Amino acid sequence: MNEIIIELEEITPKEFFGAQNANIELLKKYFPKLKIVARGNKIKAFGDEELLEEFDRRITMLLKHYAKYNKLDENAIERVLTSVSSEDYNTSKQSGEVIVHGVGGKLIKAQTANQRKLVESMRKNDMVFAIGPAGTGKTYTGVALAVQALKNKEVKRIILTRPAVEAGENLGFLPGDLKEKLDPYMQPLYDALRDMIAPEKLAHYIENGTIQIAPLAFMRGRTLDNAFVILDEGQNTTHAQMKMFLTRMGKNAKFLLTGDPGQIDLPRRTISGLKEAMLILKNVEGVGMIFLDEKDVIRHKLVKKIIDAYKSIENRG
Repeated sequence: MNEIIIELEEITPKEFFGAQNANIELLKKYFPKLKIVARGNKIKAFGDEELLEEFDRRITMLLKHYAKYNKLDENAIERVLTSVSSEDYNTSKQSGEVIVHGVGGKLIKAQTANQRKLVESMRKNDMVFAIGPAGTGKTYTGVALAVQALKNKEVKRIILTRPAVEAGENLGFLPGDLKEKLDPYMQPLYDALRDMIAPEKLAHYIENGTIQIAPLAFMRGRTLDNAFVILDEGQNTTHAQMKMFLTRMGKNAKFLLTGDPGQIDLPRRTISGLKEAMLILKNVEGVGMIFLDEKDVIRHKLVKKIIDAYKSIENRG
């Protein structure tokens, strides 16, 4: 009797097998002449060679489906197992303006008019500035676009960076190794990624350098080719840091710079590199600038009221 073993990588077996192995039971119904056993992170099948080849092809299609949508349910399995090719069951990229299918099938899309403008601007330009207050989805939408570009093989890696300005990028006094020192500053970027990429796959991407998360100081001397690069909290860059970052741009690169000019944590009398770059580059072709405001806030409804309250005080001052 012939045998085939399929090993699951970068994917949680429980999610692929389904609750109480429901997905495997469905596979058995479609391949009644094969003996199928799922154990650990392996699927074994025994039977006729031709049937095993077809089984292998269908499992590959299911794995691709899961990689794209981070979800596998009965309907999806039936569509995949009864279709001639992937074109029969995949929806178009533009359907419903979904940027990426997140973990657990979460649909991640632009939720406001300005977020949609950000998506459009990123498609048209290689460099985009997304400016607006906290909670307007600048970073989250940007990370979704980066993940989409990686999944569609438009880029080979994602690089996420922000200035660790609270520690002056002089991190020696903090306890722990370098990763432990930096993680608090990078946490919002990790949070967004965890919504969009399954844990095992994300860990693999970070381990092999497909996704890199590092403070801005680590960008010095690098040329960033074939990458979707996001500079977060750009208002906390100095003139020198911003110039250094902008000149890292290599071939087939997309740069997104996010920031809130109203939340600058730099020392007094230090000019924000973001504010300066916006003035210098505002008329440069290929550079897009999108401004988000309190209407784009998608956190708790109180956040909008807080932004408005502070704005009224700052305007009086």
